[in-house]
Amino acid sequence: MDTVPSAGPSRRTLLSTALVAASAGAATPLIGTALALPAHAEVKPPALPPPPTAQPPDAELKSLLAQVDPARLEATIQKLVSFGTRHTLSSQDDPNRGIGAARDWLFDTLQGYAAASGGRLTVEKQSFVQPAGPRIPAPTVITNVIATLQGASEPNRTYVVTGHYDSRVTDVLNFSSDAPGADDDGSGVAVVLELARILSAARQPEATIVLAAVAGEEQGLFGSAFMAAQMKAAGTDVQGMISNDIVGSSTADDGTRYKHLVRLFAEGVPTSETASQTSIRQAIGGENDGPSRQLARFIREVSDTSVTGMDVRTIYRRDRFLRSSDHVSFLQQGYPAVRLTEEAENFAHEHQDVRVENGVQFGDLIQFCDFDYIAGVTRVNLATFWSLANAPGTPKNVRIDTTQLTNDSTLRWVADSAADLAGYHVVWRESTAPEWERAVPVGDATEVTLDISKDNVQFGVRAVDTKGHHSPAGFPTPG
Repeated sequence: MDTVPSAGPSRRTLLSTALVAASAGAATPLIGTALALPAHAEVKPPALPPPPTAQPPDAELKSLLAQVDPARLEATIQKLVSFGTRHTLSSQDDPNRGIGAARDWLFDTLQGYAAASGGRLTVEKQSFVQPAGPRIPAPTVITNVIATLQGASEPNRTYVVTGHYDSRVTDVLNFSSDAPGADDDGSGVAVVLELARILSAARQPEATIVLAAVAGEEQGLFGSAFMAAQMKAAGTDVQGMISNDIVGSSTADDGTRYKHLVRLFAEGVPTSETASQTSIRQAIGGENDGPSRQLARFIREVSDTSVTGMDVRTIYRRDRFLRSSDHVSFLQQGYPAVRLTEEAENFAHEHQDVRVENGVQFGDLIQFCDFDYIAGVTRVNLATFWSLANAPGTPKNVRIDTTQLTNDSTLRWVADSAADLAGYHVVWRESTAPEWERAVPVGDATEVTLDISKDNVQFGVRAVDTKGHHSPAGFPTPG
């Protein structure tokens, strides 16, 4: 659910200027600097260095990544746009126009993948009635279309990926005008469907992957809120979630292109943090070590540019200023969740009536999508979810001994039950470092003492299987 200002004249953002200048080796101050570039110039910011503890892809993942097809992504978005509008309040029974037609097409498409999966993939329509409220004038049925790839050995350990299939124009209550929603969020839904197509034909993962096209996002995150609440009530162990929202364009409002850069928004202090958890966090300095930050570090570790062709740029915020997406619904339930979105949005193409004004084309039209770019974002998702679901889960109840003053650090955790578990790594970094800097194997022990002061660095523990696949890190709390 985004609040977007009316589009104004195109101009370079300061950040883009800094990236361009840095790539050109500029050494002069950048504040207040304007930089003119040819229209549609591609910006190549300095390549983000790979994480020190990056995990190289195995042959199986490389094979899956090679199957991502830009043409299929384009066809999905074309079909979604063809429904005219997918506004949450639009028709639910017109076979050709409105959110109901989009819902049924998504369900049928995913059912087709399920039919060819040998029973590994199942599909459902998850419907509920949203009561009337500020953006819902009357009680309205909202339906999420959910495909589940059941885990073979740990079915309750779950990872979730979403895109929202509803769309809107300038007036959030206008359900009759054309709202093509190509980028916001046909692009995210296309990612979800492409993942479903590829993963349904692969071998069954160890953990469960849920692939969802959710609705009601533009009206208030209603579809994802219901879905996350249902999972919480069922006791589902969601260990990671990604919302793909506005991942369709590599081109900024001034024509600058960022073809290999995608933003990853990850909160620090958990949205669901209790007063007791706040007290502990403040005492140990865990502002950058919440579960969502650990998920973000993992995403970088498994989807570095050499694997996916994309640089994943982590931003230490829950979302853009005063904006939110479906990952917030999962954060509210205490689940680790992040958002992927394109590097430089063009606000003339988001939440706008389709029109030409002063020679500028407004509207979220498919002509503004970059399908090779969406393929890159799909590969980031594919590398992430395949790696998560085929590695052991994040270690639970990781503790650091604080019963006595010492310059050593003793860590303990609960043993993982994965059949292919090889052992654990203790990871650490300087408190000012964004990513883990060292990883030390400690075998299959569940306790280790290191001659490193817990006061000086940040620790984590991750599980590793016999093939070398590692989990996200569990951050220790005092105990």
